[in-house]
Amino acid sequence: MQAIDSVILKIGDFLYQPWFVPLLLLAGGLYFTGRSGLMQVKFFRESIRVVMEKPKNENGISSFGALMVSTASRVGTGNIIGVATAIVSGGPGAIFWMWVTAFIGGATAFVESTLAQVYKRKNPDGSSYGGPAYYMRDALGQRWLGVLFSIFIILTYAVGYNMLAAYNLQSTFAVFSFYKEGTTPAIIGIILAVLFGIIVIGGARRLVHVTGVMVPVMGVMYVLIAVLVLILNITNIPHMFVLIFKSAFDFKAIFGGFAGSCIMYGIKRGLYSNEAGMGSAPNAAATADVSHPVKQGLVQMLSVFIDTLLICSATALMCLCTNVVPKDFLNADGTADAAGYVQSSIGSTLGGFGPVFLAVAMSMFAFTTLIGNYSYCEGCLRFILNREASPTGLLVFRLAATALVFVGAVASAGLVWHTADLMQALMVVTNVPSILILGGIAIKCLRDYQKQKEEGKNPEFHATDIGLKEKTDFWR
Repeated sequence: MQAIDSVILKIGDFLYQPWFVPLLLLAGGLYFTGRSGLMQVKFFRESIRVVMEKPKNENGISSFGALMVSTASRVGTGNIIGVATAIVSGGPGAIFWMWVTAFIGGATAFVESTLAQVYKRKNPDGSSYGGPAYYMRDALGQRWLGVLFSIFIILTYAVGYNMLAAYNLQSTFAVFSFYKEGTTPAIIGIILAVLFGIIVIGGARRLVHVTGVMVPVMGVMYVLIAVLVLILNITNIPHMFVLIFKSAFDFKAIFGGFAGSCIMYGIKRGLYSNEAGMGSAPNAAATADVSHPVKQGLVQMLSVFIDTLLICSATALMCLCTNVVPKDFLNADGTADAAGYVQSSIGSTLGGFGPVFLAVAMSMFAFTTLIGNYSYCEGCLRFILNREASPTGLLVFRLAATALVFVGAVASAGLVWHTADLMQALMVVTNVPSILILGGIAIKCLRDYQKQKEEGKNPEFHATDIGLKEKTDFWR
């Protein structure tokens, strides 16, 4: 396992050189921000309005339902453990760079999700499916690229992210007296795998129902506790912001070791949390039943903001406003005791309630993360095979995904983090160049939407209105 981890780490370190994945994400986000006329600001209120629209058809999935599936993946253990890892390993300045990537990433999320809506396909019952693999095939004419991307999604979500979610959950129980190394992670892994297996066999409708209830509840509860900790440490808040900005712009330290800098950890953990540019959320966006592709693009942009600017910030500010020192939780092997850092931060203010609350919150976050992650995988399997998987094949696939949840709970921290980092990078280098080529279509959709809004209409999309020649299932 150490040899495997070493190889994964070396490949990942190459991809995260400043001229590769970081450049793709930041340059792509800035390009789309400019072309859309700073849409993150201009259309923010509109994104809140459209998220509450009902689906056109009775059996369709609403914008809100699709948002909750993608947010279930985005808003997860990355918002707690991922953020804490960034602070411990990269310094407080990592949070500033997470904010930056989220803001400009909102435009990227809009483009990729709008494209997924334009090129979505129709199921026999009238519902829809799709994602980057479909616009790679139908707009770029490169089915092989769509297959490669679909493989990367399965490796990222069923393997990398789900293993990581299981590991992060069990690590939060390490502070309790009943925790026994080896035994407790295995027990937690078995329980989590069984619950996960029950849900995924229930199908996509149950996924939407479960995540639609749990995501808002857990998000609100978590933010309220973070606000309480901030209020109780209000005198530390000015110093906290000084610390964040001072660390964020310490360029001597940053360029002295970019791989371990606050910028790199901000990008890595920001990407792990909000996923803008990876091409994951468009798979959920394509299932929404809306009158215009831009509506779901705006909703997915909002999801990035909910994830990073709200919930990730809640974790970061809650930890940094206390007197707990992040570097005290850097292990000898270079890994971060992220769960211990968050628990100590909450515990320093709320006493024994802190570790218990975090364990409960992580249980909810991890469970919805696992469900949201897996929801992307079966559609990708169908694209790879170019047909529906057989009942036996699908059962084997689901059982393998369930087994990986258990493996993640008992694996090492380095292996699960390095695997997740590598897989998400592979998605970025496949998806971002594709949307840079096709981004003009999403911008034309945005202008068409804006024109109809100015005319007082509820925008409805027709492919011919923007001169789209490729075949679509819904817009002609």
